[in-house]
Amino acid sequence: MGSYRVDKMASTVRNIVSDCIANKLSDPRICPMTSVTRVEMTGDLQIARVFVSVMGTEAQARTTMAALTHARGRIQRAVAQGVRARFCPEVRIELDETLKKAAETLQIIKESLGDEASDDTDGSPEIGEHQHPTDGATA
Repeated sequence: MGSYRVDKMASTVRNIVSDCIANKLSDPRICPMTSVTRVEMTGDLQIARVFVSVMGTEAQARTTMAALTHARGRIQRAVAQGVRARFCPEVRIELDETLKKAAETLQIIKESLGDEASDDTDGSPEIGEHQHPTDGATA
């Protein structure tokens, strides 16, 4: 029954934090390819776990997370001003590795399919290759 409220609050927090990272924080340590992937709220709306994805190197991800941790107070203040609720949820920022893991998995699949395609070269004609009836035929 309270699921609608939790989803609505998570969506609101996600929009506020995304806007804050994109427009209000001017820290050069934050990678420009940083985005909020999802927000998980506790059932009592007291804690918001904000998952952030950083498309870059591991060092850029660490630097960006350090900058976001440093700016947590400003992010918390922006959420407090933007949320219409009696209590403002505590914002906890975490690094989301799912997009990076998915890209790595797709790359592994692509490489394995590429290896199989190179193993299939046995000299037989490929699909779509037709031999002409006069090839090799004597009259």
